[in-house]
Amino acid sequence: MRAIAVRRAVCAVAAAYVVGVGWGAEGARWAKDPEGARFAGKPEGGEERVYKTVGEVKLPLYVYSPVGHKREDKRAAIIFFFGGGWATGSPKQFEQQCKYLAGRGMVAITAEYRVKSRHEVKVEDCVEDAKSAMRWARARAGVLGIDPDRIAAGGGSAGGHLAAAVATVEGCEAPGEDTRVSAKPNALVLFNPAVALAPMPDGTGEGNAKLAGLRERFRGDPAAVSPAHHVRAGQPPAILFFGTEDGLLEGARVFEKAYRAAGNRCELKTYEGQAHGFFNFGRGGDKYYRITLREADRFLASLGWIEGEPTIGE
Repeated sequence: MRAIAVRRAVCAVAAAYVVGVGWGAEGARWAKDPEGARFAGKPEGGEERVYKTVGEVKLPLYVYSPVGHKREDKRAAIIFFFGGGWATGSPKQFEQQCKYLAGRGMVAITAEYRVKSRHEVKVEDCVEDAKSAMRWARARAGVLGIDPDRIAAGGGSAGGHLAAAVATVEGCEAPGEDTRVSAKPNALVLFNPAVALAPMPDGTGEGNAKLAGLRERFRGDPAAVSPAHHVRAGQPPAILFFGTEDGLLEGARVFEKAYRAAGNRCELKTYEGQAHGFFNFGRGGDKYYRITLREADRFLASLGWIEGEPTIGE
């Protein structure tokens, strides 16, 4: 009955949402990757570890630990996935968020994953990599000094999609993966994520037409890896950050409504007049980088993962 109620809640708001809104413009933005030059290169200051090898491709992640961190500490952790339309991007995008959260007592990680421009992969492959990164960290909790029951997933845009997907989407596992280790995060910190990738159950023909340019990025049906289509009870608490001028906001509203209807905690924070990518470090004098990071800090503190007030000013 709970699952039926959730589906009905999704359908009730879907009429107001056409998944194609914003995807054309955002897709063009991602193709040009305006953030790419600023976030090029490896993140600085983190410990580089390879979490997965696919053929000749070695996928690293970068671990930022608190000063004086020890294996027995069992700190809360977070793994970030960068944006770029599953086609471009760099783990350097979340370097500054990682450094800040490490300073607040968490183990913070920013992860590489395969993307279309470098590896000719589909979105499903990106989801597989994100799940692999989550499993890698949980399986090595003792070595990393983290609590396996307090690992968040975070990310921006397409990376936000990956973080939400590891929490909601069943299947889409890498071949040979040890699925006895859970890939599911215990919290979500999402910066303008793409969480609705296909028309909802009562979506219109217009919605399908607008998806035409997006479908080539997927191996199968986009709904199969669309977080909004896989909401159910018992999923982790989530916070989402969006500018009101972001074409992906309406999809986030659908996700929020369904997520809450399923009995899950979900906070959607919006910022007037801001567009996609507004939260990034180095943009707009860092105003919204600071504001969103303060809110993320408060959210994590509300879970008991860190203590005290945020140390970053607005």
